[in-house]
Formats: sequence, C-alpha cells, structure tokens
Amino acid sequence: MKQENNNLFLRVYDRLHSYYGSQGWWPGETPLEMMVGAVLTQNTSWGNVEKALGNLKNAGHLSVSNLLEMEQEQLAEYIRPSGYYNIKARRLKNLLQMISDKYEGELTYFLKDSLEESRENLLKVKGVGPETADAILLYAAEKPVFVIDTYTHRVFSRHQLVEEDTDYFTLQQEFMDNLPEDPVLFNEFHALIVAVAKEFCKKAKPRCSDCPLQRVEE
Repeated sequence: MKQENNNLFLRVYDRLHSYYGSQGWWPGETPLEMMVGAVLTQNTSWGNVEKALGNLKNAGHLSVSNLLEMEQEQLAEYIRPSGYYNIKARRLKNLLQMISDKYEGELTYFLKDSLEESRENLLKVKGVGPETADAILLYAAEKPVFVIDTYTHRVFSRHQLVEEDTDYFTLQQEFMDNLPEDPVLFNEFHALIVAVAKEFCKKAKPRCSDCPLQRVEE
C-alpha cells in the first residue's frame, strides 16, 4: 500500500462528487429487485438487467416464493436478456434457496440480520462471490460494506493510491478504514468511481489529461 493515503479517499470522493454530483445509484424499486439485479448484472450492462427484471415484473413473478416455485428453465427464459441466462437462473435459485433455508423464505429476516451473518450466508451460495454478496448487502440490505470491482482497482491503482495487485479484501478494508461507516456514502462513492472509470479511466486509451482526478494524490 502506498504511503499517506488516509485523507486521500475522502479527497477522491469530494473531487468526484464536485464534478459529477449525486448519482442516486442503484436502480431498483425493492430489496428483492436489487438482490436479483446483483446476480443478473454479472458480465452484462444494467440496461440488459432492466429488460430481464421487466420480464419478471410484468409476469408477476418477482417474489421469493414465485421465483422458488418456478422451473429453472422457465426462469432462464425470463432473464434471457441478461446473458448467461442458464447459469444465472441456477445462481438465482441457489440464492433464493438460501433465503428459504436460513430465513424461512422471508426476505425481511435476511435484511435485518447482522452484516457478518448475512455476508457469511451469501458467500456460501454457489455462484455468489464477494462482489455480488457485497452489492446485495449494500444496495438491498443497506449495510455499511464497500463494493470493490474492476473499476475501483483501475482508478485507484492508476493514481497510485493502491498497488496494482491489491486483492479484493485488502482494498475493501482500505475504504472501510478511511471512510465514515455510512452505506449512503459507500453507495454514492462506488457510483462515482464507476462514472469516472467509464468516462475517463478507460481500460484502453484513458483520458488522463481531462480526468477530474488529475494530481489528486499530490
């Protein structure tokens, strides 16, 4: 880890918030919708996820009980726009089965569970990794956990705020240690990182000369 980072995390946030304003991110009307969306958004854009969620909502199937009772093949057809639909249907079934087994099928019980317990249960679900689990915890359950993704790694390593090979949990802990424990802040900060990564800190041909984070590390 680079030296003298303690105040840089909030400095990055302030710089991005001044440039972009509030993002009001994660689209979703209910905790279940956001939970399902966290699985569907794996390896695809949110626009495709919205189409898949729309299929489920329009058919009246966006409930824990309906999704559990539905045949996996039928679920896969509803979520086809999200891509990798057979794999994602299986992962959704696994996730919802955990809600059934651990929380009596009541999503409210899961949402009220402790961060540690709910995270442990999520990570035991086949097909749910740290990023998906933390997205569910932050956006659906409003727990104070920072979501790390490829955009976060890219932006912070290019500005030499972290080493390029920093792992998920180490980078996450840096955010948790250097920011107030506030899920609203975590939500907003993550959305701002995604915004600057897509517009300026691109994987290929980054627009460094125009980036609002120029010299933020100085």
